[in-house]
Amino acid sequence: MAKKKETKKTEVKEPQIQDVVETPQVVEKPQPIKIKKEEKKLSTELEEGWEIKDRVYRIVRGLTPLSYSIRTSGIFWFDEEKGYERELKYTSNQRTCFVDEMIGDQRLEHVIFRNGFLVVPKNKVVLQKLLSLYHPQKDTLFFEEQPAKQAASEIDVLELEIEALTTARDLDIDMVEAVLRVEKGSEVSKMSSKELKRDLLLYAKKNPQLFLDLVNDENVVLRNFGIRATEMGILKLSSDQRTFKWGSNDRKLMNVPFDEHPYSALAAWFKTDEGMEIFSNIEKRLNS
Repeated sequence: MAKKKETKKTEVKEPQIQDVVETPQVVEKPQPIKIKKEEKKLSTELEEGWEIKDRVYRIVRGLTPLSYSIRTSGIFWFDEEKGYERELKYTSNQRTCFVDEMIGDQRLEHVIFRNGFLVVPKNKVVLQKLLSLYHPQKDTLFFEEQPAKQAASEIDVLELEIEALTTARDLDIDMVEAVLRVEKGSEVSKMSSKELKRDLLLYAKKNPQLFLDLVNDENVVLRNFGIRATEMGILKLSSDQRTFKWGSNDRKLMNVPFDEHPYSALAAWFKTDEGMEIFSNIEKRLNS
């Protein structure tokens, strides 16, 4: 039998393919704008101790329209830390009222006072901070009602008024005349002691702080002393109000410095060594 020819198999080598590892392209997601800590410093200081609560805002007195819309865009707040004005805007979809901190689209929201009032619930923190801290018209066009602070302020005013009235009640008649002369001038010379006391109490009630300042100003008494001496002819003030003289012999006592009130200058002069001697002399004549 004939042998079959053995067919030799040729190995076909497959081309070697090198593994190519492709580096995947990383698509960076847009990062939210980060505000540096130092840029937030001043606004953070203003917001320290912020209390979460409902707040009521009122239009200033004299303005009580049925509805009043205030500006909530195109307004600015000066950031002292950064040294320039930052734009403010109130929107319905942002967590800040600073435009440079906002991300994405901005949906402007209106703010309207009804009958002079606006009640902002505690969940509207952004609006509250805009109105209470940053809005350029706060305290001029509108203000936040703060009953506790207002009560404390009213107590301070009442206590000051009580102190002024108590002080006015206990003043001697010379001091009463001295204080009232600042308000009424030479008119006090024609008033009775009862009229002086009445007008002093009314003055203390109307202007308690100014009244107490006058009572504690020693120059008020000295000015009144000089005016009384002039009215009684003991002293004489020249027509140009530049020189004080003795009324009896026209001997010059002092010159009034330029741009000073004559009786204020006389009060200061009474404190000098020469002036104290003249003061004692005049006092004896007034009491004689």
